[in-house]
Amino acid sequence: MATIRLHCITSLFSCILHRMQINLISVGNRMPGWVQQGYDEYAKRLPRECELVLKEIAPGKRTKNSDVARIVKEEGERMIAAIPQSTHIVTLDIPGKPWTTPELAEAMQRWLESGQHVSLLIGGPEGLADSVKQLARESWSLSKLTFPHPLVRIVVAEQLYRAWSILHNHPYHR
Repeated sequence: MATIRLHCITSLFSCILHRMQINLISVGNRMPGWVQQGYDEYAKRLPRECELVLKEIAPGKRTKNSDVARIVKEEGERMIAAIPQSTHIVTLDIPGKPWTTPELAEAMQRWLESGQHVSLLIGGPEGLADSVKQLARESWSLSKLTFPHPLVRIVVAEQLYRAWSILHNHPYHR
């Protein structure tokens, strides 16, 4: 707990010096209303010093005879084009590192202190293209379970808000 309290103090100073944008870049569009509503609920709770921006990547058209490898590669190309320059890239991938919420708060603190914006990347039904994975500095696993991609958006937004609340000693996490 002493470590987290120290982070709270240093994060207040970081916020004065740095404004961080977190880009949630996700394959998929035309989500049901409940997905957008859930995502928006947590994204709007984050202060402007830690803005969460959703960038949707059009998924490739899939049929039973589709060339899935080609589709994933093309989705990867569109995803790479959507990543802002000089951003810290984190993939969301099952083989990634499973962070606890306090570990995510520590990662957020590092991101704030780096002065860089962050891009969190969520792949399509078959995952992320290798070209995207190679760009990542970190890989985060939400779980060994497979979640529906629309739900991942909400979980990530909530966890980012929770991490922010830990850094600022906000009662949300208690």
